[in-house]
Amino acid sequence: MKMKHQQTLIQRLLSPHQFPGGVHPPQHKAESTNVGSVKAKIPARLILPLHQHIGEPAEPIVAIGDKVLKGQRIAKADGYVSAAIHAPSSGTISEISNCPIPHPSGMNAPCIVIETDGEDKWGELNPTQDWKKLDASALRNIIRDAGIVGLGGAGFPSFIKLNPGANKSIDTLILNGVECEPYITCDDIIMRERSGEIMLGITIMRHALNAKECIITVEENKPDAFNAMTIMAKETSDVKVVKVPTIYPHGSEKQLIQALTGKEVPANGLATQIGVVCHNVATAAAVYRAVYQGEPLISRYVTITGSGVAEPRNIRALIGTPMAELIKQCDGNPASLSRVIMGGPMMGYAMQTGQVPVIKTTNCIIACTEEDVVSEPTVMPCIRCGACAEVCPISLLPQQLYWHSKSRDYDKAQEFNLFDCIECGCCSYVCPSQIPLVQYYRHAKGEIWADEREKAHADIARDRHEFRQARIEREEAEKAERHRKKKAALAAAKKKTTEATSDDNKTLIDDAVAKAKAKQLQQGPAADNITNDKIETGDR
Repeated sequence: MKMKHQQTLIQRLLSPHQFPGGVHPPQHKAESTNVGSVKAKIPARLILPLHQHIGEPAEPIVAIGDKVLKGQRIAKADGYVSAAIHAPSSGTISEISNCPIPHPSGMNAPCIVIETDGEDKWGELNPTQDWKKLDASALRNIIRDAGIVGLGGAGFPSFIKLNPGANKSIDTLILNGVECEPYITCDDIIMRERSGEIMLGITIMRHALNAKECIITVEENKPDAFNAMTIMAKETSDVKVVKVPTIYPHGSEKQLIQALTGKEVPANGLATQIGVVCHNVATAAAVYRAVYQGEPLISRYVTITGSGVAEPRNIRALIGTPMAELIKQCDGNPASLSRVIMGGPMMGYAMQTGQVPVIKTTNCIIACTEEDVVSEPTVMPCIRCGACAEVCPISLLPQQLYWHSKSRDYDKAQEFNLFDCIECGCCSYVCPSQIPLVQYYRHAKGEIWADEREKAHADIARDRHEFRQARIEREEAEKAERHRKKKAALAAAKKKTTEATSDDNKTLIDDAVAKAKAKQLQQGPAADNITNDKIETGDR
């Protein structure tokens, strides 16, 4: 049975499926992969936003003035879908306040600021060498306490994806090392340098998921990473390393699953529904360090690239390090840059300042000069060429989504599966009219979510009003019933008192009459004699 399963897996991998659409933008990856990674310098200040992941922000458990050690937990997960935050280096808590964060709006948000002491002194670590003796739940709790989230960009808490549920069976664990977006090479480098850690992390993940097989996927433009992972996986028969074509967005979870297995994740559904779980290769390495060494997630590989730096490369940076510090370490001048982009050119976004910090989901920083920034294109009318539909990896109709989003006909947009759009930017990339299609889709989604929130608030308000009215009516009915019962009780008591008084009066009268009669009977003869005497002795 096991041999048959392996043959089926191998046969499937030799003839992988292909998702529709996709584009081939210039890669710009060689610039940052000519040299190995280096460890970043410890900055004077570490800025740690409390919200670095999908879900609820973490809650501080330290106060201003507290001394902290490297790896010490400084904010706890607030709720199930949340992740803890740990001190990336030793120092003193100097602020717990709103600071600029890496967000396209340039907004401020609650952050913990650490003034580092330069000692980089670790706190107590609790490695778990005998983790195989633990059940899946205990293993997931270790990963949860380490604050690990998906390091491929989404930032979903990893322990949740390692918990498919009691009634779900996981056939395949996919380790995503595709890294399809231009400029980004941090996954490429980590596979070259830490393939052993990734393999051990895979073993832990499979134990937590009870997954039958594992597929490590690497894009064709990463031969060194592919070779490194192949060497590490050769001892394990049910772990395969597979090359996939260099096409964007091959690294998107749904597209990768479809390409490898032929299965499609249901609309508004999860990969676990079809027996698949997908994690990033860097996440696997973080899981290894959390379990084997007891280290929480306090650093990550970050690609520093673009024409604004003289030495593009990958840096092992502490989370919370200002981006400008990393640009300087790659011989760049933050003050001379026209733009700093976090992420890739397809799905990344520009930072308002280089002082925003690296967070758990920061995989790339592109330092752009004036030459890199193209002037704002002139948007022309849609010519209905259909190029956007040809490259859509979800097989949507971007043109229809555009028309309905632009006219604010959001119901129609949803009929054309607006929320299946992964916002990869392929449609905008090929549009000859330079229409920012993805921006329309994002705006439409935001409006729909706002309407739903408003409707939800209105529903809550209506429910509260109806509950209040029902409570008032119930209280009035109860009050009326109490009054009715009280009135009835008073009437009954009055009637009883009247009847009792009447009976008492009748009894008194009867007693008086009886006494009078008795007395009359007793005094009868004497009275007669007196009468007779009066008669006999009367005046004559």
